[in-house]
Amino acid sequence: QVQLVESGGGLVQAGGSLRLSCAASGRTFGSHAMGWFRRAPGKERELAASISWSGVTTYYSDSIKGRFTISRDNAKNTVYLQMNSLKPEDTAVYYCAASETHRQLIAGTVNYWGQGTQVTVSS
Repeated sequence: QVQLVESGGGLVQAGGSLRLSCAASGRTFGSHAMGWFRRAPGKERELAASISWSGVTTYYSDSIKGRFTISRDNAKNTVYLQMNSLKPEDTAVYYCAASETHRQLIAGTVNYWGQGTQVTVSS
């Protein structure tokens, strides 16, 4: 069992930065692929970024590529999403997610979800 708790969301002006953190409990964190999904108002939830259990492989959606960076620290059971050059269209609830494999996560098969953290970018 893995429990995920996000933090770091908030209100920021366009062009600013935020760093989201997701703290995981459970001794299997290091074997799970991790990701950040987001749901913007009126839109479907989408995968923004993901990272394999080893941290070697990452995935970014086209809308955030070059602006966001996902990373993980398995010693601290934590995954991060550094968000730079934020735009109003990045406004969404961001969810941390864990899957047994990176391929499953990218396909949208998620074993564990966090409760979500709100990110609001003002213009």
